[in-house]
Amino acid sequence: MCVRTLVGTESNEPVVVFSNQSKLQKAKEKYIKLHDDLVAKDLEIIKQRKNETIFIPELADDILRASTINYSWVLKALSKYYEAIQQTKIFKILFHTTQPAHVIMIAAVLCVTSALVPTTDRMHVGHPQSRATSFIYLASFVMHLGAQIWMTFVSGLSLYFALPRHTFGEVQRVLFPRYFTINACLSLITLLIFVKHHPVHTWDTEISIQVGGMSSAFFLELLIRLYLTPPLLQLIVQKNTLERAAGVGNEIGVHNPGPLKHCPHYLKIHQAFRRVHVYIAMGNMLTMGCTVLHLHYIASKLCVL
Repeated sequence: MCVRTLVGTESNEPVVVFSNQSKLQKAKEKYIKLHDDLVAKDLEIIKQRKNETIFIPELADDILRASTINYSWVLKALSKYYEAIQQTKIFKILFHTTQPAHVIMIAAVLCVTSALVPTTDRMHVGHPQSRATSFIYLASFVMHLGAQIWMTFVSGLSLYFALPRHTFGEVQRVLFPRYFTINACLSLITLLIFVKHHPVHTWDTEISIQVGGMSSAFFLELLIRLYLTPPLLQLIVQKNTLERAAGVGNEIGVHNPGPLKHCPHYLKIHQAFRRVHVYIAMGNMLTMGCTVLHLHYIASKLCVL
């Protein structure tokens, strides 16, 4: 009986082993199929991504081209409108005479004077400093200082030693009016907010120096913008016209008048240009000194660090 059981057991074992092997083979085939399906899906996803990477730049190019065309159309429309305005008498009076500059300067003097002169409200009522006012004050001062550093030490020097002289002159013709206009506005904002929170009756020597420095910076920048920048731009146009006719002006980082070095008319224009340019550079450095002086004051009052 025991022998039959053993024999029966031994005879049935190969069947069990064969059954297990067939199950493993089926499971293996099943997982291989799943793996192949996953790999095929991954390949399809990669192909789709490749197609998308090819399509996206084309879409971006179309959007960029359309936006550029629309922007150029807007600029052309504005330029035509500006040319029409230039023919009016009001424009000629405002921009081709010196009276508007005098009016703007008088208005600036009156504005600063009215802010400095004490009144009854300023003598007895304090102005609480809000976050919005502090933000505008610091933002105007920081943008002013940043514009001065960038224009004086980065943009001007880099472009002068990288571009042909006439190209550099055309760039400066565009930047100079905007630079001094923006700086004058930022100086005025900083000054008015500072004086608002420091009435005249509370001034000490330190505050008086700061108000004097900011007022000097504002009036210097406004003076340069109104009275020195327009003649400088006219001299640049005259000088470049003569140099183009003589075939010079494309040198980089140097001034080579070529055959014009013996022309008295050109030398007169060039000397006038250098003189006005030196005045503007000196005024710009003085305004930067006033801005750095106020930066030292702010740093001494800073309680964040």
